[in-house]
Amino acid sequence: MSKYDIIVVGSGPGGYVTAIRASQLGFKTAVVEKEDLGGVCLNWGCIPTKALLKSAQVFEYLKHAGDYGLKVKEFDKDFDAVVNRSRNVADGMSKGVQFLMKKNKIDILDGFGKVLKGKKVQVTPGNGEAKTHEADHIIIATGAKARELPNLPIDGKKVIEYRKAMTMEKQPESMIIVGSGAIGCEFAYFYNSMGTQVTIVEYLPNIVPLEDDEVSKQLERSYKKSGIKVMTNSSVESVDTSGDKVKATVKTKKGEEILEADVVLSAVGIKTNIENIGLEEVGITVEKDKIQVNEWYQTNVPGYYAIGDVTPGAALAHVASAEGIICVEKIAGMHVEALNYQNIPGCTYATPEIASVGMTEKQAKEAGYDVKIGKFPFSASGKASASGAKEGFVKVIFDAKYGEWLGCHMIGAGVTDMIAEAVVGRKLETTGHEILKAVHPHPTMSEAVMEAVADAYGEVIHL
Repeated sequence: MSKYDIIVVGSGPGGYVTAIRASQLGFKTAVVEKEDLGGVCLNWGCIPTKALLKSAQVFEYLKHAGDYGLKVKEFDKDFDAVVNRSRNVADGMSKGVQFLMKKNKIDILDGFGKVLKGKKVQVTPGNGEAKTHEADHIIIATGAKARELPNLPIDGKKVIEYRKAMTMEKQPESMIIVGSGAIGCEFAYFYNSMGTQVTIVEYLPNIVPLEDDEVSKQLERSYKKSGIKVMTNSSVESVDTSGDKVKATVKTKKGEEILEADVVLSAVGIKTNIENIGLEEVGITVEKDKIQVNEWYQTNVPGYYAIGDVTPGAALAHVASAEGIICVEKIAGMHVEALNYQNIPGCTYATPEIASVGMTEKQAKEAGYDVKIGKFPFSASGKASASGAKEGFVKVIFDAKYGEWLGCHMIGAGVTDMIAEAVVGRKLETTGHEILKAVHPHPTMSEAVMEAVADAYGEVIHL
């Protein structure tokens, strides 16, 4: 039996980052992984989807080359090549994680990990004999998979989840996407750009329902303009996959409607990977499909920890990484600060992109704040006009009494690279005055943040 200081079960952006930080702090570390290093995010989520979206964006540029004074006589898409590029990007990143494991002298334990009593982990390879390893600290980072609805069973052919949507052998002519969170909206943009007829079905009143209402409405306008059919306040009640096409019965406010498509993509959230990993035997508390932890990610059983999608925090790659670092730094006896879950940025990488942090306008008002709202449209931005990307805006929300930056919401080109200003500003308890007086470079998209703040305080120049 091999003995470690720390064993991390799972090698996604939570697990592998945790293992590297543990190694940096001097712990003898191992990571357990049954598939590819990097987990879902690197192999099937964050990274390969961005590669697909970039191909779609380049294809869109070619379609609108004339808008930039350019003549492109002949061009077409190669769907197989687009998919292969995405897989190659993911493979390259996974090899990068292998290099980091080697560099940091972290042992990779290949196989399915199950936690045992007595601070042990059993690792069973796909075609080998189970081995047991021991550690002073065991960190569970097994992540999540696509959630399956009872009335929308996934068969991998006509009803699919995100993995299949990334590697389809043939581009479908039509697609129904159930759910309009980040995953649903990103695939809607990708397939629509490639020429697939896309319909989004969303149960709630707005698409991207966690975002500020104005952002949701702007994305809906943009999607409808690009030819995507958007059905809100609607739900898929059942699907019939017996024919050549799939028939979905959709319940709307006006009654039931039958939609036909080549394929239905279920994008209705995630289910944690906690089955058969030994939680019950060890006695680790689970509630509502999530492992219960304290602010340092300790479970109710000493020596066992959990981070990432298996815990109640936001199921985002950057959250999992931050949680893992805090967890091992606390184990190392460092002075650490608990993660502020109210200051976590969220991003959707469709076109236009969405990025946000903090409270929406509705949430701020419901919390009793007297608010100052500022908004700056990219149609008034010189950089956006020059780039041909005038869709969208930046919206900021401040507490009128003390100037606290309550929220920032963006929709437009490249905004996922801009939101960090608001995250850092809120972390430093920055007021609107400090953003106003910080000189922003011209011409840039980021000027819109300063201009939106100026609008909130009645000092906007370019509106």
